[in-house]
Amino acid sequence: MTRTLAGRTILLTRPAEQADPLVRALEQRGARVLVAPTIRLVPARSAALTSTLKELAAGRFDWITLTSRTTVDVLRERLASPRDVRAKVAVIGEGTASAFRQWAHRRPDLQPTTFTTTALARTFPRGSGRVLCARADIAPEGLEVALERKGWTALRVDAYRTILATSLPRESRDAFRRGDIDAVTFTSASTVQGFVRALGASKGTPKVVCIGPVTAAAARDAGLRPAAVAEPHTVDGLIAALERALPS
Repeated sequence: MTRTLAGRTILLTRPAEQADPLVRALEQRGARVLVAPTIRLVPARSAALTSTLKELAAGRFDWITLTSRTTVDVLRERLASPRDVRAKVAVIGEGTASAFRQWAHRRPDLQPTTFTTTALARTFPRGSGRVLCARADIAPEGLEVALERKGWTALRVDAYRTILATSLPRESRDAFRRGDIDAVTFTSASTVQGFVRALGASKGTPKVVCIGPVTAAAARDAGLRPAAVAEPHTVDGLIAALERALPS
């Protein structure tokens, strides 16, 4: 494999349990990778989630939307069997779709080609019935509103909580202070929020590379200037965006 990122130091802000595939791919391209999670994802423990999952298993929803791999992990942990997903399944992103296929041994019923909630809402069919939107606690409300405009009754439930980091690992802090970071990657709006909260004094101007337009908008809102945005909004797209931002 061509070492397109040789000599570059890249900071990853995504949760540690999700970082390994990206770490391996970047290291194969010669990069030094620092994993500095700026968020931690914690499954929700609530009566509302318990109740809605019972309804899902009883076949009382027509659809369920899965907007991240973490939502699939929550279903795997909380349901007795994949057969308890007695509804059509709409997903965002190839990572989410792959996780669902591996667990449920069936394909999602709907997956937009663009990996955003806006694209999911646009692609979702018109109809009537109930849609379970299992999401992160800090996810915006737009998806539910868009589905209801198409005739559905959308029920939002928090599947997991997002905890922002209060500091970065020492190695990453030291690298920032020395100005050694060439690029920082963000894979969600919440990773941007956690980064801004956790980062102290730093030197240099590392390139900001985002996985998609929503994340890029959050970066701009935080005063950061994205140098590149992944297209498609996948790990491979993120790597290509890094290569554009850091030409050899």
